[in-house]
Amino acid sequence: MEDVLQIDGVTLGSRLIMGTGGASNRQVLTDALLASGTELTTVALRRHHAGSDSSLFQLLAEHSIRPLPNTAGCFTVREAVLTAELAREALETHWLKLEVIADQDSLLPDPPELLEAAEELVRRGFVVFAYSNDDPVLARRLEDLGVAAVMPLGSPIGSGLGILNPHNIAQIAERASIPVILDAGIGTASDASLAMELGCDAVLLASAVTRAENPARMAAAFRHAVIAGRLAALSGRIPRRQQALASSSMLGRVEF
Repeated sequence: MEDVLQIDGVTLGSRLIMGTGGASNRQVLTDALLASGTELTTVALRRHHAGSDSSLFQLLAEHSIRPLPNTAGCFTVREAVLTAELAREALETHWLKLEVIADQDSLLPDPPELLEAAEELVRRGFVVFAYSNDDPVLARRLEDLGVAAVMPLGSPIGSGLGILNPHNIAQIAERASIPVILDAGIGTASDASLAMELGCDAVLLASAVTRAENPARMAAAFRHAVIAGRLAALSGRIPRRQQALASSSMLGRVEF
């Protein structure tokens, strides 16, 4: 059976979701998106310019990449809901990545505001991808509110620190009945592979590619890393042992 990611009845062949922030120019972004193989990419609504043929959204349409508008930069429920409604009207999509951050220094999610905004947006008919802390309890509460996917952070946005709490990420993935998408803090391809091995359904990243020395090559690396991690997760790793275990039987060895 083909291993695909399904959200809201939509099938995605790639489990790598790209963000678009941080690219130095349009050609760099285009090359990176195509090298990544992504079919879904997050964009900030403020980058939408109605009627502009050179807009980011025109680029995505040319390559059949679905936009996932986000509420980046929102600090309150009111800001997030207003941004979501503007995105739905401008882009004609009810898919939304929900971000409600606590402050500009940490860029960490604000759990009380996040939960309230998620509840309101689900009530308004949005398919909500909720960016959250790496907290299994918060992830469960978001799922109970009806979000389509939870997106726990690996580490702070743009930090490149990788996954700081793999135990919590594994717990979130194990307990969730909706897709879990590792978001934020990814630094290099092995981080993405680890996320998939921990049980995540997909990985979202931006800076790790767009700010790499060679964005297109790094995007290709992430494309393969996500596939490798997924295959490993489905294959079952060997148990960890304290002692060595020979791969071949000692029977039949030459004795002197």
